[in-house]
Amino acid sequence: MTIRTLLACTLLSAFTTVVQAQAVDVKIPVQTVDAKLRARLPPEILSAGVMTAVNNGSFPPYEIVTGTHSAIGASVDLTKALGEMLGIRIEHATVNGLAAILMGIKGGRYQFAIGPHGDFPDRQAHNDFVDFVQEYVVFAVTKGNPKAINGLDDTCGKRIAVMAAGSAEKVIKRQAEICKEAGKPALEVQSYQDQPTSTLAVRSGRADAFFSSQAPLTYFVAQSGGALELAGTGRKNGFGDLYQGSITPKGSALTGVLLEAYEKLFDNGTYAAIMKKWGLQGNMLKAPGINLSNMVVGK
Repeated sequence: MTIRTLLACTLLSAFTTVVQAQAVDVKIPVQTVDAKLRARLPPEILSAGVMTAVNNGSFPPYEIVTGTHSAIGASVDLTKALGEMLGIRIEHATVNGLAAILMGIKGGRYQFAIGPHGDFPDRQAHNDFVDFVQEYVVFAVTKGNPKAINGLDDTCGKRIAVMAAGSAEKVIKRQAEICKEAGKPALEVQSYQDQPTSTLAVRSGRADAFFSSQAPLTYFVAQSGGALELAGTGRKNGFGDLYQGSITPKGSALTGVLLEAYEKLFDNGTYAAIMKKWGLQGNMLKAPGINLSNMVVGK
């Protein structure tokens, strides 16, 4: 194990403890099996009695991976509720990056990704998104914001960390082109496979900022002991309305089943309870939906 990997693991372990401590003590309703909804699951899932939800590492407070097949977080609580309602055991698997998630779902190795993952038209071409949250993209910077990064216009000449293959990476790479075309100092894009490593890049001074979803960055900042702060909040930062959700194979029967299951969790108060438990009230939608986004990023 390299020193960088060890530091990242240490950071994640410490962060997991903090997230568990910060989670509000909210009672999550136990679901009863909906036989009609269960019967609409794809035959191969019904016969197996189990399906796998794939993730690409910790995405707090939605998913915090604690082992090879274990995790905690808002999305994990939602997964548990979905499993109860569908009468199906849902296991968790971790892969390296979003590209591996999409390939695994397309190849049938995994049935879905609970996410939430960014819903964009280019991704909808081969996948469906059952959206259940709205997100915002901001920067995590060192305390005092010494590089004065308050939006995309301030990133020329800076070193910006992003999650590999994510929507923020597309936006920041396009911004790098804008900096070059304008004859401004080069923007260095640093792509990492997970949130802890990206955050560590800022804390160690290798990057000037981490550009990512506001919900997880808020928690990373909270556990940094005052070393980090948020920047660029309240701005579009290259995005319009950003919806995120679960990924399913394009045209799969599972898509409609998940949508109806989410609708029931919204209606019976389970969704609201889970979002409150993890401090995500500001990211709630009034109702879930399929492929809600019509926004193209990176242009």
